[in-house]
Amino acid sequence: MADNPYVKQFPELMKGKTVLYVHGFASSGQSGTVTRLRTVMPAARVVAPDLPIHPQEALELLRQTCEAEHPDLIIGTSMGGMYTEQLCGYDRICVNPAMEMGETMKAHGMTGTQQFQNPRQDGIQEFYVDKALVKEYRDASEQRFAHVDDDERQRVFGLFGDEDTTVNTFDMFHAVYPQALHFHGEHRMNDQSFMHSVVPVIRWIDDRQEHRERPVIYIGMETMTDSYQKPASSVQKTVRQLIEHYQVYFVADEPGWQSWLERYIDVPAWHHTVYTYRRDLLYGDYLVSGRDEGDTMATLLEFGSDTFKSWDDVSGYFERLGGQ
Repeated sequence: MADNPYVKQFPELMKGKTVLYVHGFASSGQSGTVTRLRTVMPAARVVAPDLPIHPQEALELLRQTCEAEHPDLIIGTSMGGMYTEQLCGYDRICVNPAMEMGETMKAHGMTGTQQFQNPRQDGIQEFYVDKALVKEYRDASEQRFAHVDDDERQRVFGLFGDEDTTVNTFDMFHAVYPQALHFHGEHRMNDQSFMHSVVPVIRWIDDRQEHRERPVIYIGMETMTDSYQKPASSVQKTVRQLIEHYQVYFVADEPGWQSWLERYIDVPAWHHTVYTYRRDLLYGDYLVSGRDEGDTMATLLEFGSDTFKSWDDVSGYFERLGGQ
C-alpha cells in the first residue's frame, strides 16, 4: 500500500500503543484491514489473531489476548464488531457490527462448506457451518450489551456503512451506545471509507487518551459550497488535511446543513457542527468566513479576499503554520 493514493501514514497516531483488531466471519488476522492499520499507524503495535470458528472459543481467545496485551484500542469489523462490543473495559470501535450474527448467517446463506477469505496461520482453508454452529452464533449474539454502564457508553463507537446490505444493526446499537454514526461505504471497507471514517475516530480516541487539545478551526458553511450547493473546489481535500492537525468545526446560522455535511464531509462532521448567528463569540483559534464578521475572538481568515481567494490558499496557509 506504499503507493496507494488514499492510504497515508501518521507516525504519531497511537504511537507506542497496542491496537487489537478483531476480524470478521471467514477472515483472518491477515486481512486487508490489518494491512491498512499497520500502514496508517506505523508506530503502533497491531495484534490480529486468527479466531476459532466456534464463537465461545473465539471470545475466550480474545479475552485472554486482552489480558496479555492490554490493548489501548480494539477495532472489530462485522462479526468481529459483535465480539468487540463484548470486550468491556477498553476503548473500542465496532465497524458494521453483526449484532445478530446467527440471523445474518441464515439470511445470507453462510451455511454449508465455507472458504476462508484470507490465509490463516493454521493453514486451514475451509470449514463447515451447520445448524448447531448457527445456534452457537445466535447464543453469542444474545450476550450483547450485557455489561453496559455510563463509562462503557463513552468508550464505544459504532460505525455503520450507509450502503451496507449485509448487516443493519444501527438502531439496535444506537439505542444503547450514543456514539453511533453512519459513514459512506459498504459492509466491506475499502481504502477510502477506512481513511475517511475509521481513522478520524481513532484520532479522537488517541487525543482523548493523551489529553491532547488541538487548535480549533471554525469554518463558515458559506465558504464550503458553490452556487449549486456542491462542495467548493478543493474544500473536501483541505478539510481532510486540516483534521490531521486541528479540531475542525463547521458553522451555520441555522439547522439544515447536517445532511450536506454527512454527504460531503462524512464522519469528521459528526458532533462538529455549530449553529449560531454570533460567530464573533466563538472561542477558538481560527475562523474561516466568507462574510464581514467584525471583531472576532478567533483569528479571522476572510474567504474570498485577495489572501484567501480559494481553498488552496487556505490549505497553503495552514501548511505553513504546521499545525500551530
